[in-house]
Amino acid sequence: MTGILIGTGVLAAIALVFSLLLTAVNKVFAVPSDTRRDQIREVLPGANCGGCGFAGCDALADAITAGKAIANACPVGGLAVAQKVAAIIGTDAGEQEVHKVATVVCQGTIDRCKTKFTYHGIEDCIAATLINDGNRACQYACLGLGTCVRACKFDAIHIDEYSKIARVDTDKCTACGACVAVCPKNVLDLQPITLPVRVLCRAEEEGYLVSDNCKIGCIGCELCKNVCKFNAIAMANHLPVIDRGLCTGCMMCAEVCPTGAMWGDLDNRRIALIDRDLCIGCGICKKVCQFEAISGERKSIHEVNEACTGCGQCVPKCPVKAITLPIRQHVRDANAKVGTSEGVAAIPKDEAQPN
Repeated sequence: MTGILIGTGVLAAIALVFSLLLTAVNKVFAVPSDTRRDQIREVLPGANCGGCGFAGCDALADAITAGKAIANACPVGGLAVAQKVAAIIGTDAGEQEVHKVATVVCQGTIDRCKTKFTYHGIEDCIAATLINDGNRACQYACLGLGTCVRACKFDAIHIDEYSKIARVDTDKCTACGACVAVCPKNVLDLQPITLPVRVLCRAEEEGYLVSDNCKIGCIGCELCKNVCKFNAIAMANHLPVIDRGLCTGCMMCAEVCPTGAMWGDLDNRRIALIDRDLCIGCGICKKVCQFEAISGERKSIHEVNEACTGCGQCVPKCPVKAITLPIRQHVRDANAKVGTSEGVAAIPKDEAQPN
């Protein structure tokens, strides 16, 4: 019994010595902690979505503290989080990118896109592609089996019960990119939420090769390219590519698209409105209008008709800032073009202002 007590005492003494030794070593070789790291981690949303390019919020906090990531690196937190992080590390929040959302670049619903066979396998898009590249006739179509839904941590994507393709809730989407990364068909893309027009088809084929499989696919007809008066559309692999720097949002491309593959935000289409009290009748707006939607004689009040596309090119050209672009209340009438003297409200000569 005495031997057991002695052995226990010896082990306890050794443990005490080692603990004291480890404590001393820890204090001597300790790396000073950066309190900013913990503060940054506290303000990050904790989604751990990977949208910032790092493994999660802990890794991002480490990277920002070490100067390897910028203050606005978190796509989920947005400007509010960026400003808090910037205040912690003593830098500027930087310019925020235009808010993006996941966009389904496909409209191949089951009533529009043919199926090759009835799929009875695992409810997973990646698994389905292993069988003849999926059951949709169009090889570029959304398979609608929910791989993106399960990847989304924000409940922002669902498979529509009737159309059987993915739908994105833009109010919930944080643009983390998780859905984009897992989609085997590449039908998901991060796009600015404010885009006036979008190409909602990825079929790199033309004519009947597309239309035989899907009623709403892009057939490469180039009508959108030809109707664009601002040279904002080029064709690549039978698909229109929009130069966002040149696009004015006139939406003519969406208006003429015969299949509906080119989407336009027509509910928010604008129309030019000339303030009659400010207009001096200089005629500059009429000259720059590409759609013959402005009429009026020199030194007379100019007017805009329903042919206006809302492109806005006349607004910055007006020397007296008499033109605004409210959202239009009526569908554009392409036949509303008028001649140079029709529909012009004249004003007395002595009231007319010189150019």
